[in-house]
Amino acid sequence: MLFERLSELFTSVISSTGYFGIFILMTLESMVAPVPSELVMPFAGFLVADGKLSLWLVVVVSTLASITGSLLSYFIAYFGEKELIHKFGSRFIPVIRHLISIPAGLARMDLKRFILFTAVGATAWNSFLLWVGIQLRERWQLVEQYSKPLDVIMVVLIVVAVGYYAYKHLKKKVQ
Repeated sequence: MLFERLSELFTSVISSTGYFGIFILMTLESMVAPVPSELVMPFAGFLVADGKLSLWLVVVVSTLASITGSLLSYFIAYFGEKELIHKFGSRFIPVIRHLISIPAGLARMDLKRFILFTAVGATAWNSFLLWVGIQLRERWQLVEQYSKPLDVIMVVLIVVAVGYYAYKHLKKKVQ
């Protein structure tokens, strides 16, 4: 289902473009797109386990990508109007950890501190997921088996989110 399709897409992108694909996917993951790092980095770990990618280079590329995506969100908020962020902000919030770039930009947080904190957090998270991918390399079918219930949960969450969004907008128009 959803997990398998996304997994196939990300696997294809990374397989065909290597580090560049990791950079693009992790940049998108850190800002707007619903690209879960939980699918990107473990597959990169598989390629590290197979000797096709360098562990340290994947860590560096994914960290730089996370910083890049976070900076894009930061600057959108920094230079954008608060009304724009409030109106279209839901497009920037796939998960809470992505949210922090927007208030940091709105508050004009010191850029050096923002980059430092983003780099530390992204390096830790990306490295953990990379390690998980290396460990799970031989057990991927087991991961796919247990991911099917996650597909159902994801679809339900998406339907609920879209329903809530539609309800809020319809309620505003009625008032």
